[in-house]
Amino acid sequence: MEYKDYYKILGVERKASEEEIKRAYRKLAMKYHPDRNPDDKHAEEKFKEINEANQVLGDPQKRARYDQLGDSYHRWQQRGGSPGSFNWDEWVARSPGGGHVRVEVGGLEDLFGGGLGDFSEFFRSIFGGIGDMGSSMSGRRGAAIPSYQHEITISLAEAFNGTTRKIELDGRRLEVKIPRGARTGTKIRVADAYSAANGRKGDLFLLVQVTDDPRFTRQGDNLDTKVEINLYKAVLGGEVAVQTISGNVMLTIPPGTQAGAKIRLGGQGMPRLKNPDIRGDLFVNINVKIPRQLSPRQRELFQELAGLQ
Repeated sequence: MEYKDYYKILGVERKASEEEIKRAYRKLAMKYHPDRNPDDKHAEEKFKEINEANQVLGDPQKRARYDQLGDSYHRWQQRGGSPGSFNWDEWVARSPGGGHVRVEVGGLEDLFGGGLGDFSEFFRSIFGGIGDMGSSMSGRRGAAIPSYQHEITISLAEAFNGTTRKIELDGRRLEVKIPRGARTGTKIRVADAYSAANGRKGDLFLLVQVTDDPRFTRQGDNLDTKVEINLYKAVLGGEVAVQTISGNVMLTIPPGTQAGAKIRLGGQGMPRLKNPDIRGDLFVNINVKIPRQLSPRQRELFQELAGLQ
């Protein structure tokens, strides 16, 4: 069986950070995604390989186990081991924690269409409990039940208010609650969601993706927005209506407000995921609109003001 160098597949160093791995995966996944490469078998295989590498390197527990294997495999090579003669079963059986690594795979299609075959023999041998295991794998004690990961997309408003998603699984219709304050990367576990081998149950993880909102930019539990005021209000002060995620409020503009100023509205941001009664802040970025055309009288007044400086 061929050893797969997941670091090389993603084009990162072995000491790469989680963020570096994530960036590399996103870049390659976008390049080779089947939707962008219809009927391209090479791109399809490359996409599967990239996804498999990310499943391992993107999870600290699986990455640690893979690194253990890499060290053992490279030492074996240095001792003169020939390709194809490495005893994979022996390594898995003897390695610490063998069979106790939870595997999360890509989508609901994996539950229904044999999608587990998308993972290589190398992946299945190292992490166990996956797909069509041979006799040496099926008899292994302690093999973990695989869990499955599926991405769901919600709007920022749904993340603010909380929402639900309905999923059909094993002939059951499940309604999963998405909590208030969910953000991109939030994982929601649906325990015992499907039937695995020998009457056991496996978990489903929903990975939340929050879409961009044209009104707001999200930074954690805080939100940023923009509001435009005229020159006179910037100079003299006044009030302006500001759209928050829960409705409009009146914002007081202090006299002499500068273009680019940022005003904080406390408690007008997103709910905190584990304590939704607490909310982040809304930061309002002020854009001052300078008049492009002046009437003769307006020009005269501006010139008079300029002469008073």
